[in-house]
Amino acid sequence: MKVPPREHPLARAPLAERASALLGNAWEKGRLPEPSLDPDMMWEIAARPLGAAAEAAQHAGRGSEEVADFRERFERLSAAVREEADLNPLGRAMAHGQLVRAVRNRLRLGALWAKRPEMARTPLAAPIIVIGHMRSGTTRIHKLLAADPAHSHTRYCDAYHPVPSRFGMNRAKSALDLALLGALNPWLQSIHPMAPARAEEELAWISAALHHSIYESQWHIPGYSAWSEARDPASIYREFARMLRTDAAHRGNAGRPRVMKVPAFAEDLATLLSQFPDARLVIAQRDREAVLKSAISLAANQMAIQSDSCDLARIEAVWRHKIELREARMAEALRDWDGPVTRLDFDALNADWQAEIARTYAELGLYLTTQALAAMRAEMASSERGTHHAHSDQLARFAEPQAS
Repeated sequence: MKVPPREHPLARAPLAERASALLGNAWEKGRLPEPSLDPDMMWEIAARPLGAAAEAAQHAGRGSEEVADFRERFERLSAAVREEADLNPLGRAMAHGQLVRAVRNRLRLGALWAKRPEMARTPLAAPIIVIGHMRSGTTRIHKLLAADPAHSHTRYCDAYHPVPSRFGMNRAKSALDLALLGALNPWLQSIHPMAPARAEEELAWISAALHHSIYESQWHIPGYSAWSEARDPASIYREFARMLRTDAAHRGNAGRPRVMKVPAFAEDLATLLSQFPDARLVIAQRDREAVLKSAISLAANQMAIQSDSCDLARIEAVWRHKIELREARMAEALRDWDGPVTRLDFDALNADWQAEIARTYAELGLYLTTQALAAMRAEMASSERGTHHAHSDQLARFAEPQAS
């Protein structure tokens, strides 16, 4: 069932549609150069700021297998974007920007580690890792646990601009990013609220190593997804651990447990735990059909911005597969896990979040202070003033019959 964007309940915002048309027209008439999706050309663009140091930066802190893994991922992902994603002009421009940024950040991190290798080896306190499907309550759990002043968390500005900067430049860049993203896709904040200095998941960090999860949620790239799912993700999570240690060293919070979450962690849980064998785990649980419906909404929302075709049946098939794959891999990883673990049900958290958080702390061997509870109440009050009702409205519209 293909649904043209204008008839789709999660249709492109008017600004996104206009921007796509203007870009296409400018490229056709030669007024602007069309951004390349060729991997060699994008790599060259990304490497230019480092000049002759770019080659060394590629290897700094990384083994030869990791270097080869990233390059192969980059070439395969670029091919999938060109050949499978059916991107409109705005989508092609956004894809070019994301892929160039991934290479540029990787090289800049390498250059940093060449000068300060100790940052990537910073000892960390045992993390608290929230595991669960997208739209299963993981964001709420993550933000509640991150509100505890005894814990640390990743900020949005550091997730999407991972190379440490001075004078708050990463926060300023992130504010501009979010303003542009909000203009192009005004529904996204209702689905996943974001702010430069607020707690954010680490999805951008595994995506910086070209894990498939962030890309398959916005582009139709089944070839790359299948290849990446079957590939050993060890190189991705070694890079992720270095980025986490670097961020902790820069922000001076390595001694506090980092609260982390990415839905794709469930898919790679065994590999993740090999990097953090002392972790405490919080498993989020929600009815599978409710998770599926919300996941389809998010993916369709992002795809409708960047592509001129949006096949809802195809999106549903992808996310049914993802849910089954992640549940199977998570169960297998937990079979041999003997570390601290607790489970949080979506409906129980809705009914009495304070009781569920208190139980979570007790089962993980953590101490819940009055200061932590006060911070969590403030976080909940802030979330309740947010725009989640808009997402509920989207889901209601999504259930309506679509044009075929």
